[in-house]
Amino acid sequence: MIERRTFKSLGGANHGWLDAKHHFSFADYYDPARMGWGALRVWNDDTIAPNTGFPAHPHADMEIVTYVREGAITHQDNQGNKGRTEAGDVQVMSAGSGIRHSEYNLEPDQTRIFQIWIVPNRRGGAPSWGAKPFPKGDRSGRFVTLASGFEDDTDALPIRTDARVLGATLKAGETAEYTLGKNRHGYLVPAKGTVEVNGVRLEARDGAAIQDESVVRVTAVEDAELVFVDAA
Repeated sequence: MIERRTFKSLGGANHGWLDAKHHFSFADYYDPARMGWGALRVWNDDTIAPNTGFPAHPHADMEIVTYVREGAITHQDNQGNKGRTEAGDVQVMSAGSGIRHSEYNLEPDQTRIFQIWIVPNRRGGAPSWGAKPFPKGDRSGRFVTLASGFEDDTDALPIRTDARVLGATLKAGETAEYTLGKNRHGYLVPAKGTVEVNGVRLEARDGAAIQDESVVRVTAVEDAELVFVDAA
């Protein structure tokens, strides 16, 4: 089963400095049919104006993965962590028992991010933050794990949930495959380009909610950049 969720159908709000689109219910957008997908709770498609951002605010008991599509995001938190994550790279914050952080676009141009929230396996624990570069050339023609709660994914950023966040870049005509286990929930969004997912066409920034598909086969109709979550 693959349910296409067109970009035009997403919820959202434009705050001037922030143009946010929501794949799932978030803030003032509520759709009882889109409360999450398995352990995946939030997928926000945010465009942040230059020299603006999210001032310090709290989180708890959530795994928050930020995939930077354009520009860069600068993070700072009350645990002493600070860092700048550039386009194509990823940052992860395990909110644990509680953390306060800010995220700003300190760049001269707009920044575009996917922010993905996944429910952790357990509540509490010490909060943490980390970031890592993932060169797009390394994921050319294949899925690469960017963040993971599985021990075998040693090159990925760690998250505290039975899930993976993956990325791939495909040239037109290329195909990448991923094996989705039984009772797992897949969610795929092309950051750029048009693709077909097991025959279902997705335009850039559409979402695909995937279940009961043992193999997810993605073929690029045009050059594409993909982000995919495999969650319980």
